[in-house]
Amino acid sequence: QLQASGGGLVQAGGSLRLSCATSGLPFDDVAIGWFRQAPGKEREGVSCISNSDGRTFYAEVVKGRFTISSDSAKNTVYLQMTSLKPEDTAVYYCAARSSYTLHPIWGINEYGYWGQGTQVTVSS
Repeated sequence: QLQASGGGLVQAGGSLRLSCATSGLPFDDVAIGWFRQAPGKEREGVSCISNSDGRTFYAEVVKGRFTISSDSAKNTVYLQMTSLKPEDTAVYYCAARSSYTLHPIWGINEYGYWGQGTQVTVSS
């Protein structure tokens, strides 16, 4: 029900746009979050958008570099990533939760639906 795409190999300083296409969910009532997991590290929250009211959330490490947006006509959420750094290398996952209960925002167990992940590799 969630399909993440758009990953790839990019040089440091470059950009990528990830897409999370959803189906079978009440799009306007969910929040879509992006998480990432690097080898040997725990999964961490990156960004989230609440489709019910448009609020956006960002982890400190990506603020000013990543932008999340939502297209209700396409039931798709995007993550525009700019000024990429080698430490951004990870598998990126999108996930869905109710947009009416958003705390804790990065609580992995609060997201009931997960996509399969897309690899982002940033070379130095």
